Amino acid sequence: MKFFKGLKSFLSPEQEPDLTEAFAKHRQTLPTLWLLGKTGAGKSTLIHAVTGNSRIEIGNGFRPCTETAYSYDFPEDKPLMRFLDTRGLGEPDYNPEDDIMECQDRSNALLLVMKAEDPEQSHVLSALKQIRDSGKTKHILLIHTAVCMIEDEHQRFQCVTYNESQVEKVWKQTIDSIQVDFELRDGSTFGVKALTKKLSELMPIIDELMEKQDIRDQEKKNFFRLKKEILWHSGIAGASDAVPVTGTLTVPAVQARMLYLIADRYGLQWDKRSMAEFAAALGAGFGAQYISKFGVRQLAKLIPGYGQTVGSATAAAVSFSATYALGRVACKYIYHKKKGEEVTREELMNMYKNAFESIRDAAPNETNNR
Repeated sequence: MKFFKGLKSFLSPEQEPDLTEAFAKHRQTLPTLWLLGKTGAGKSTLIHAVTGNSRIEIGNGFRPCTETAYSYDFPEDKPLMRFLDTRGLGEPDYNPEDDIMECQDRSNALLLVMKAEDPEQSHVLSALKQIRDSGKTKHILLIHTAVCMIEDEHQRFQCVTYNESQVEKVWKQTIDSIQVDFELRDGSTFGVKALTKKLSELMPIIDELMEKQDIRDQEKKNFFRLKKEILWHSGIAGASDAVPVTGTLTVPAVQARMLYLIADRYGLQWDKRSMAEFAAALGAGFGAQYISKFGVRQLAKLIPGYGQTVGSATAAAVSFSATYALGRVACKYIYHKKKGEEVTREELMNMYKNAFESIRDAAPNETNNR
């Protein structure tokens, strides 16, 4: 019954559905990078460099999640990822044990931030030992900051090597690392592009968020302006579809909301007739295939054991990718409709398939995330 109610919401986009629970689930499951390092190591500056938001300060973007740990959701209004920052390492009378337990349960990867010229990392290493002993954190990246402050290359190599050896001794295995400097004397930076690439390997959604293109085609420009909003709706659809049964109602409703907002951005009224015309443009075969696959995903989530792990994770990833692809196709369809131009069914279907494949790596997968 819930599945058919979901379809009704999908076919009635002018009726704004209550998606409060879906929004909450999305925020609870945001892909998360956890920053660990001493005060002054460059954690906030790292977030500035990666997100392009230079206004990030405590009380402006950051929100407390424990007494001394803070989170920053990006983008702030329609978040697709989160940074966690554990503060207070090295401060008197501070025991980070509770913060560490809280953060490691909420993060996908650990970013260990160390200033290259600072060999005194005992408090960070102590926290790292606790993290390693718990066995919950699988992905770690060591980031050496302010490397260009050490002008002598041999001395820089020694400093970086020493800190790496300290970390690997505690972690008990070789770890990946990168060198960066966010504030060179001439105002430029060093290693930021390489850092972003590394972070994208840990969390592919970063690559989508930071994508910058020199686009001349107007239709693609319009889509690019809406891309983050489409990704946000995709994230909500994926998060809600990870829960057994829930997705049968919320995923179509989220997609309907997205289509309504896309049309609004293009200045086009979207109603049942518009939805019917869009469905007709995609073809009956697409609708039947969509309903069939959607129903199979919901049934898979109900299988004991499989449904609570692989089934739910697969459903989340597919709904994320399918919602993104639907948004991409809608942008093209609505753009040409506004201009009185037709788009062939084959062109729309090819775009859907390509968009689905292109975003698949960035789709959340709860079996790998935590």
